[in-house]
Amino acid sequence: MLLLAFGTIFIGRKKEPKQIDAQQLLSEIVQPTRYVTTDQVAKLIIAKDPSLMLIDVRNESDYNSYTLPGAIDIPLDSLVSKSYLSYLGIPGTKVVFFSNDDIKADQAWVLAKRLGFSRTYVMKGGLNCWMQTIIDPTEPSEVEGASAHENYTFRKGAQLYFTGAETENAETSKVKVEVRRREKSSAAAGGC
Repeated sequence: MLLLAFGTIFIGRKKEPKQIDAQQLLSEIVQPTRYVTTDQVAKLIIAKDPSLMLIDVRNESDYNSYTLPGAIDIPLDSLVSKSYLSYLGIPGTKVVFFSNDDIKADQAWVLAKRLGFSRTYVMKGGLNCWMQTIIDPTEPSEVEGASAHENYTFRKGAQLYFTGAETENAETSKVKVEVRRREKSSAAAGGC
């Protein structure tokens, strides 16, 4: 009977996330690798990456007015409730927190890290940066490098993907192609 009671104690326990110590948390807070850019998030959404989990930590009314495609709403004050903790521990997923800016998303990241969850990130700049870079990108000047122009080209494509908006110069960028038939040439006389 004692053996049965001892066994049920260990079987009945739920696996709680292992918290990391404060020193390790402080060392991870200063690492820039906890941030992902809006461009990286846009590429993952466009590629329909199944490992991506977007978590909007704003309140429900903000979430209902605008959010990213595929994002789930977990307000910051509800993040550590038992019903939402299961979203953070799914093996193989990359959890990206976002809000209007970095503040709430950073707080969510710290909570998740403190509880021992890995593969959690913050979308740098939040939805404010998303609007500036993806929804309404600024064209780089001619003196900026090729990478800035490639980035702008991607952002214009992403803008079209996420909004369905036509580009400003769609009509003027169309080029009329003139088709001319080649004239028949006579076969050369002689051998090969």
